[in-house]
Amino acid sequence: MNNFLPGLYIVSTPIGNLEDITLRALNVLKNSDQILCEDTRRSLKLLNYYDIKKKLISNHKFNEKKILGSIIKLIKSGKMISIISDAGTPTLSDPGLILVKECIKEKIKIFPIPGVSAITTAMSVSGYDEKYFFYGFLPKKEKEIESKIKELKDFNFNIVFFIPAVRINFYLNCFKKVFFGRKIFIGREMTKIHETFYRENLDDFRGFKGSLKGELTVVLSGKKAKNSKENVLNEEKLKSEITKYLKRYTLKDVVKLISEKNNLPKKQVYTLCLNIKK
Repeated sequence: MNNFLPGLYIVSTPIGNLEDITLRALNVLKNSDQILCEDTRRSLKLLNYYDIKKKLISNHKFNEKKILGSIIKLIKSGKMISIISDAGTPTLSDPGLILVKECIKEKIKIFPIPGVSAITTAMSVSGYDEKYFFYGFLPKKEKEIESKIKELKDFNFNIVFFIPAVRINFYLNCFKKVFFGRKIFIGREMTKIHETFYRENLDDFRGFKGSLKGELTVVLSGKKAKNSKENVLNEEKLKSEITKYLKRYTLKDVVKLISEKNNLPKKQVYTLCLNIKK
């Protein structure tokens, strides 16, 4: 016998393969009074596959504030409301966070129903270590992108992004200007028939010739640690570069150029520049 309480249930659903869903998630959906979803057409495919007949309420970024009050009233009246996204776990770069915050404010019970996430799916097969930072979707404009990724460039752990496949080459070019010496993992159509993984060195990766569809999960590895011999060689190379640039540019410009190009702290480059000038 199921003893479900009124409240909001955050239900994880498949990211591709419809069989990637937990028994508990199916049980919760079958017993829900109503189900919130991003796109009713996509959610119906999953629910019909498991013969679940429930009222669906469209809940996406354009209307989630508008319907917030009515959902809170439903739960307070004793209803069991579930929220699902088109794929994966709600609230993680998907609608739902506004509702969760309001439920916390109103002291409404929230129940996590864990399951699939594109984030952990990609990390599990990336081959990188377990430490990662999830960013999600980057801005669309180039200046805003560069501003954001410059904030992340010194993070010494893996970084996970969601990227529209049609713009992957554009974002790759932005990454290559800021993230140096990193590896990149790209997961496409994960858990589906045409599941494909790409593993490349970011500096050398030229991108894709044909256009891709859908949404990609992209993981940049942490900064590569270098041994002492490599550091000595790099320092000699840096000194040569700095000497050449100091003949043409101001000290301030050289520090900025070298630090960004080689992903080094400005203070370290500044010290090298001063030593060379002496």
